Amino acid sequence: MTGDRDPLTDSRYEVTPVTPFGIALRATAPGTPVAELPVDTLRSLVREHHLLLLRGFGTFATPEELSAYCELWGEPSVWPFGTVLELVEKEQPEDHIFDSSYMPMHWDGMYREQIPEFQVFQCVHAPGEGNGGETTFSNTPTVLRNTDPQTVATWSAVTGTYHREMEFYNSVTVSPVVTAHPVTGTPVIRYNEPTAADDDGFVNHPDLRFTGLPEDGIAEAHRTLRAALYDPAHLYAHSWRTGDLVVTDNYTLLHGRNAFTSGAPRHLRRVQVLGTPPLDNPGLVR
Repeated sequence: MTGDRDPLTDSRYEVTPVTPFGIALRATAPGTPVAELPVDTLRSLVREHHLLLLRGFGTFATPEELSAYCELWGEPSVWPFGTVLELVEKEQPEDHIFDSSYMPMHWDGMYREQIPEFQVFQCVHAPGEGNGGETTFSNTPTVLRNTDPQTVATWSAVTGTYHREMEFYNSVTVSPVVTAHPVTGTPVIRYNEPTAADDDGFVNHPDLRFTGLPEDGIAEAHRTLRAALYDPAHLYAHSWRTGDLVVTDNYTLLHGRNAFTSGAPRHLRRVQVLGTPPLDNPGLVR
């Protein structure tokens, strides 16, 4: 059951903005059940602010509890492993998802049949102070609003073709870099940031190809995109604390990960929640 009281005016919760975007709700009484918060209100907050941090609330003891809570938000995306992805470094990872390296900016579901609207992250164990591992989020509508029209026009001429083969899929998707939010029509960026091909420490490079401009124009588009996406006015890097719950707007944001100290106890759980109705992936080729 979720509560009926407005968390924005309820004295049991402290409401603060997140810089440069997002909103945080903190429980004034540690361990307050997160289910007391009305999901309809939280859903609206995520759509408005694009990122919601819930801190100081009671945590979910098991993946099953987290998945059951996420069903209040909508239909969870089902993977071969179920609905909850355990994001933990593996000793011999076959993909960078399970490594301690950085993760380039991308959007979730880009290689799947349906693109989730929400990402729900639970921090089971924080990596520890000074160990890195922040999850990074870039607010793409703000990027587009704050960038000069000529540069946006250059980005708009570029289309990315993305191929990624890993344990859970072998797929190709094609998307213009600048496109429209599937519900509001607001311009957004859909982009998988390239990694350096000679970065031998990065496990399982995706195969990325960008067209629409001459080679030097593509290189300049990458340079300006990266600068804008990582500009402090547009980028939020979340430093995890054990027990944090973060819900984000996958239709609007791009996200990635800062590298972290190998062996640090970083453990996140992630559930993807589909929109209503679910959004079929418009760019999926196979």
